[in-house]
Amino acid sequence: MAESTEVQKPSNKRFRKDKPWDTDDIDHWKIDEFKPEDISQPFMEESSFATLFPKYRENYLREVWPHVTKSLEKHGISCVLDLVEGSMTVKTTRKAYDPYIILKARDMIKLLARSVPFPQAVKVMNDNIACDIIKIGNVTRNKERFVKRRQRLIGPNGSTLKAVELLTGCYMMVQGNTVSVMGPYKGLKDIRRIVLDCMKNIHPIYHIKELMIKRELAKDPKLAEESWDRFLPQFKKRSIKTKKVDKSKIKKKEYTPFPPPQQPSKIDLQLESGEYFLKNPDKKQYKK
Repeated sequence: MAESTEVQKPSNKRFRKDKPWDTDDIDHWKIDEFKPEDISQPFMEESSFATLFPKYRENYLREVWPHVTKSLEKHGISCVLDLVEGSMTVKTTRKAYDPYIILKARDMIKLLARSVPFPQAVKVMNDNIACDIIKIGNVTRNKERFVKRRQRLIGPNGSTLKAVELLTGCYMMVQGNTVSVMGPYKGLKDIRRIVLDCMKNIHPIYHIKELMIKRELAKDPKLAEESWDRFLPQFKKRSIKTKKVDKSKIKKKEYTPFPPPQQPSKIDLQLESGEYFLKNPDKKQYKK
């Protein structure tokens, strides 16, 4: 009997069929532009999002609000700035044609509330740019430790912040208890890991070194299908051993229920020496 030469497929791939239309020249990650012709009728219901902003952002938002309105009108979105409640609201109109644009508008007003300048925040309306607001306030309880670790993200003269932005291709803004990030999805994922690890006492320089090595490895086509673990540095936590103190050598003070005697005041000392009763000229002579 002739042996069957057919290779048995793995159990998880036995129902998969060949796709002759799926060729190598197709870019699966390409985002096609959404045009008004792609939608047959306007939206049936209105979608809206609102966000609060702090008091110190009021003057800036009042200045840039005409530009915000103009940029959102292009996409069929209306916006309202309420200075009494301290809130910003975005809504869809009958002219809106992109169903996802309302979420982009929501991200834009969130970034404006977190001190991101308008020329930078408006870029989130593009398809290839997303945003992420990372909350860091509840990672460490100690206030001094929190401020120190947050400063590490910025670095001396903003050098660490600039290095992270160059390596990830993202914009990063450290403000209060949050870190606002804008850029491609891969860069957002890297920055979130850097920020959270920094607040857990892992210095950003370790991740910066790793990203630099990965960038160089990506240039080599031979290493495209290989594991890069052997090239990446392995950073281990170093725990410094503290000296053990012999408790038997520590002398314990005797417990006394009575408080120590009150020290004499300056006037009491002057009364004892008789200086208190001297006249002004006599006092000068006494001091000499």
